Amino acid sequence: MKSDRLLSILLLLQTRGLVPAAELAERLEVSVRTIYRDVEALSAAGVPVYAERGRHGGIALLPGFRTDVTGLTADESRALFVLAAQGAHSALGLDEALGSALRKVMAALPEPHRPGAELTSRRILVDPARWMKAPGPAVDLDALNSAVFTDRRVRLRYRHSGTTEPRTYTLDPYGLVVKAGIWYLVADHRGAPRLFRADRVLSATVTDDPVRRRAGQELAGVWEVLRRQVEDRPAEVCVTARVSQERLDLFLRMHGSRLTGKPVPETPGEYGWQAGEEEAGEYGRPAGEEEAAGEEAPRWTRVELALGSLTAVRVLLAFGESVEVLSPPQARAELARAAAEIVALYGTGAVSPASAGGRG
Repeated sequence: MKSDRLLSILLLLQTRGLVPAAELAERLEVSVRTIYRDVEALSAAGVPVYAERGRHGGIALLPGFRTDVTGLTADESRALFVLAAQGAHSALGLDEALGSALRKVMAALPEPHRPGAELTSRRILVDPARWMKAPGPAVDLDALNSAVFTDRRVRLRYRHSGTTEPRTYTLDPYGLVVKAGIWYLVADHRGAPRLFRADRVLSATVTDDPVRRRAGQELAGVWEVLRRQVEDRPAEVCVTARVSQERLDLFLRMHGSRLTGKPVPETPGEYGWQAGEEEAGEYGRPAGEEEAAGEEAPRWTRVELALGSLTAVRVLLAFGESVEVLSPPQARAELARAAAEIVALYGTGAVSPASAGGRG
């Protein structure tokens, strides 16, 4: 709507000062000609807006002009009170500032929008922590935060996963990212983008040297590159398995991100089983309900997974007999080795002296 666009132009000019018309057009997804028409409309409405021509020109407001109009719609007002990452504010020491800011926003909202915004804050809660996740180590973001906002290089002592000896890095930070409750520092190391988990930083020191970021690079773009490197890492092993219908839902919740295709229910008689061997479970036909003539509920569903390594197939042992790996043979052999190791540890029923401890 034109009124929303006019208000957006006004607020952008208040916060940015002189803004090129082409930039306004790009941000608002209209033509430059439309921007100039909007500027004329603002001027006709009494807003002291003017255009400067030339290479360094743009659109600007007269110095000192301000408006207290927030321009927030009802939905925009509610959106401000859905706090999608409360943990982020706490880690940055901004809990009190956030509360103060929201009180000021509430006071500035149009009267009809206030009840909806207040109700949203009481009815919607976003908890970024996963279920049954052990609390991680305390993360001190002060030095990292300081380096990011003062544009200084930072020196880290950092412990990589699976190692005991820390390494030292001098980094050029772009910014901090919190993903699924975990903080990451996005930075260049010797001109190459790198990702560092904040909870593995043993110490951080902000140096006096100015940051040396690559030209034209911003946090969002560098994060996207690093994120894709993690998510698009090629799998080393493709595994075909069959999952019992009773455990399929849990299996998909735990390993759905590893699937390379849609799960396919097996037809009755595949792999030697016959329908009716046992009653359908939670995800099949309710127990006791008769099947229609000629219909037999699938007992197994076939899935294809991409795993990072051959040994990673061992995670499927958690499902016991409810998951059978069908191929490749190397994956089946790996599970057989793992099962033999478990039998060797527990199969005799005897308790080793080391595990017995001080029991009498």
